Amino acid sequence: MPNPFHGVYAITDETLLPGAQLQTAVEQALQAGLGLLQYRNKKLPWQARCDEAARLLTLCRRYNTPLLINDDVDLCLESGADGVHLGQGDTKLVEARQRLGTQALIGITCHSDLQLALQAQDKGADYVAFGRFFPSATKPNAPPASIDVLRAARKELSLPIVAIGGINAENGGTLIDAGANMLAVIHYLFANPNIGARVETLNSLFSQTISR
Repeated sequence: MPNPFHGVYAITDETLLPGAQLQTAVEQALQAGLGLLQYRNKKLPWQARCDEAARLLTLCRRYNTPLLINDDVDLCLESGADGVHLGQGDTKLVEARQRLGTQALIGITCHSDLQLALQAQDKGADYVAFGRFFPSATKPNAPPASIDVLRAARKELSLPIVAIGGINAENGGTLIDAGANMLAVIHYLFANPNIGARVETLNSLFSQTISR
């Protein structure tokens, strides 16, 4: 499997991708070179979420792309997904690691707090996420983060760094330059009909940064 912590990190949204649209949109992103997918749905009943996660896992396996589950260790175990992404108020990292095992991928939201990221690294996280860096259509009330936290994190951490929050083709390069290994996106991808082209555009930002 290629390095999962590089490039575009897509997070699903039940409002933007209702019903069968979820599968179609995700496959477009996978075909275009998506690095990592996170399944996030807070509204569906348990069995429906299990079914969606299972279908997404089948798709992700076809394209050799890891699937993470947002905030739900039970759903990760039930679906066989590759790991979880945890917020600060969710299951504790140590508990998630005990339940999911050493091979699971576990990421942690750290907002704009480098100390939280250092703690996550010490406890065995596989990556940390900072943000929101720009106004977000998905989470407009999320606390803002300064790009300076990426620069500091790049110096202090050995873990991959994910940036999230209002990211698009115009501002993503700045975050990569500051130290982000991945750009996590929701609205920029899934609110647009040409999802594949947007994945390719964001991936090209990483190539441009490497060449500078």
